[in-house]
Amino acid sequence: MSEAATEAFVTHRNLLFTVAYEMLGSAADAEDVLQETWLKWAGVDLDEVRDRRAYLVRITTRQALTRLRALGRRRESYVGQWLPEPLLTAPDVAEDVELADSVSMAMLLVLETLTPTERAVFVLREVFGLDYDEIAEAVDKTQVAVRQIAHRARTHVAARRPRGRVSPAETQDALKAFQRAVATGDLQRLLDVLAPDVVLLGDGGGVVQAVLEPVVGAENVAALLAGASRFGDVAALRPSQVNGHPALIFRMNGEIDTVLALRIDDGLITGLYAVRNPEKLSHLEQETSLRR
Repeated sequence: MSEAATEAFVTHRNLLFTVAYEMLGSAADAEDVLQETWLKWAGVDLDEVRDRRAYLVRITTRQALTRLRALGRRRESYVGQWLPEPLLTAPDVAEDVELADSVSMAMLLVLETLTPTERAVFVLREVFGLDYDEIAEAVDKTQVAVRQIAHRARTHVAARRPRGRVSPAETQDALKAFQRAVATGDLQRLLDVLAPDVVLLGDGGGVVQAVLEPVVGAENVAALLAGASRFGDVAALRPSQVNGHPALIFRMNGEIDTVLALRIDDGLITGLYAVRNPEKLSHLEQETSLRR
């Protein structure tokens, strides 16, 4: 591969990873897509490429679409709830409000309800701001079709996305209150910070124990979480930035056991996402760079 081609790939690598991750919800699969993109890019004649960034995004999108369709079949046989793979993210991700919103656990779960093509079009248009002609080339559709798909996807997402943006101060207050309540096993404190219709989802992947069905309602969720305090000194619950938002990382004997991401609306916790599948916890020891 030429030096110019290598330089272009390295320059846009974080962007390409972010595109693949938002389409797949899996860092491991996103890395595989980048490997496939690299191999495809190695065979491209750069003299024929007008916009290297757009061309690389197109290759990445097509590879991610192929993988997403295959993953859909695999996830049908997944044991229990499937949750996105959490990423430890740098502060600059949280500062980019739109990027943080797009990679939040809550939003990635909303994107799971789209068809693969709808998801690709939504991500490329709404998150990365690509023109319709660029998206049309990436998903192999006409511009007219892409505009229709984008409208349908926007409407679908709007009906399911978090109700409104929460200020960093509100988020931190809710997180601290929640952390204290879980650490002490204080049932009433938990009830005070949980929304009445809060939903807890767990992902053990059939490898470790986790709730197999959603736990719904403040009393049920609080009763489940209050028991976490029984682990005592062997456990450590620490705040971290996960997918651009404050979250808690739960360690047992120094090893990451659970990532608990939160969705907050109107100062109360409305969603809890507990990822315990060990295969999904490998990207939490070092920060992942995400870019738009």
